[in-house]
Amino acid sequence: MTDPTLERWRLLLGEPGGACLGGQPLGEQAAARDAAMDWLYGRDDDLRRRGVRRDGGSGASTLTTVDWLDDITRLFPKETVERLQRDAVERYEIHDVVTDPAVLARIEPNPALLKAVLRTKHLMNPQVLRLARRIVEAVVRDLTDRLATEVRAAFSGAKARRPGRLKQARNFDLTRTLRANLGRYRPETGQVVIETPYFFTRTRRHLDQWQVILLVDQSGSMVGSVIHSAVTAACLWGLPGVRTHLVAFDTDVVDLTADVDDPVDLLMKVQLGGGTDIGRAAAYGAGLIDRPRKAIVVLISDFYEGGTPERLVRTVRGLVEQGSQVLCLAALDEQANPDYDRALAQRLANAGAHVGAMTPGELAAFVAEHVGR
Repeated sequence: MTDPTLERWRLLLGEPGGACLGGQPLGEQAAARDAAMDWLYGRDDDLRRRGVRRDGGSGASTLTTVDWLDDITRLFPKETVERLQRDAVERYEIHDVVTDPAVLARIEPNPALLKAVLRTKHLMNPQVLRLARRIVEAVVRDLTDRLATEVRAAFSGAKARRPGRLKQARNFDLTRTLRANLGRYRPETGQVVIETPYFFTRTRRHLDQWQVILLVDQSGSMVGSVIHSAVTAACLWGLPGVRTHLVAFDTDVVDLTADVDDPVDLLMKVQLGGGTDIGRAAAYGAGLIDRPRKAIVVLISDFYEGGTPERLVRTVRGLVEQGSQVLCLAALDEQANPDYDRALAQRLANAGAHVGAMTPGELAAFVAEHVGR
């Protein structure tokens, strides 16, 4: 029997790693995994230029995308399947993963496939688009459920420093409880015996009406931030004290506020790609403001400006000077790992904007902090 550790090295290295097996063949399952990996990574031009080949075990010489998806679902754990699917659509641009009806009927929705759908939906006929919508709905529902919990926590109200009757763990007043029960400290066990626990009460803060204006760059590199902006806007929509706007832009500006309550429909209307005029979008957002000191403008972009940088910097400076909060986010997603024009971002920071990257939950907490003041 072949050592499983050696088989894993052989799968990782492809044909050049065959020597690590000492002449022994791959087991049946490992050979099937090797064939599935070769179907994808065997087309890597960089490997071919370096003379590295992945010859795919004893699997079929030709696999369709449907066969390949069935195989990897059977052969690999879920995390590996999602990575293979992501590489197929993002690294090798195998578009039939999200444009072939037979494939879409089998595939398990995940965030990488949602991005692929948004990038390729212009290639889809109406029948395929209806199938692809299933991926959009499933992933958006999962993202919304998770973010809604964070938004509710952020807006649940401040703790008031007075006793409360509702005895819940989240309201436990540790400091007051320890102070009141220190006389029951047991040196032999190092424990405090609590006879009377104390709790905070939560009071809803008075909420004055604030505007939250999300300006989202819909260039192709920002697809992750577009998805999370749509979900974030949906979760903020209808909260007490918050009036949410969502605006997408490239060289044009499209106000999507009317669709904010349905992030699936909203995402299906987004048109990724094209140039970028960030200054134009910022000027549009400034024109939406009713009360400058009760406005939060969130500009989400990689800041590679196709228009006039001076106009963008001038608009941001004007927003700050009138008392509005300006967030310039190079990424709004779960990783918050941005790639952006640092020189222009520094100019925006010098103009008074907060510049960085956030997860959607962190943005919700920022909004809640200002709305509750």
